[in-house]
Amino acid sequence: MPARNDAALAFLKARRSRPAKLFTFPVPTRPELEEILTAATRVPDHGKLEPWRLIVVQGAAFARLADLAEARARELGGDAEMIAKGRGQYDLGKLAVVVIASPRPSPKIPLAEQQASAAALCFGIVNAAEAAGWGACWLTGWPAHDATFAARAFGCSAEETVAGIVHIATPPEDGPDRPRPDLARIVTWVEA
Repeated sequence: MPARNDAALAFLKARRSRPAKLFTFPVPTRPELEEILTAATRVPDHGKLEPWRLIVVQGAAFARLADLAEARARELGGDAEMIAKGRGQYDLGKLAVVVIASPRPSPKIPLAEQQASAAALCFGIVNAAEAAGWGACWLTGWPAHDATFAARAFGCSAEETVAGIVHIATPPEDGPDRPRPDLARIVTWVEA
């Protein structure tokens, strides 16, 4: 029987999301964030392509991103709600890691697997940050899915997309946990 890591399993079973808008300072230092990112980048990556790149956002960069989101909303004819939603996470951000899915040409590794690796990296950052004692929240929002905003804000090429924006800071105190999935409803056991 393989060796169990009960502490890691207990951590994963208790993991929960906390709203990034409730995060406060302090945020991880650069060495602390580098430790988180070192752990997080140990994700499934078929072919070892590293089909992603990371952008760390902090300080005045949040105001710039909020302004870019507002400008893009206005270009699209957006209303006040669209503008507020576009600016929201950037106006309230403390520190975030933007995960850019950056697929590599490969005859063997399909695009879907490369995008899945970027998504796994987002979750890896969440888990590593929380294991290090920080709050972490994986967000996107409409601007992240808008190719024009992604190009202006994060330098995304036509082939790249934003897989996620992981906010990391001091979390609020835990409130009640949300209901969790019922395995009997979502799992099918196949034995033959």
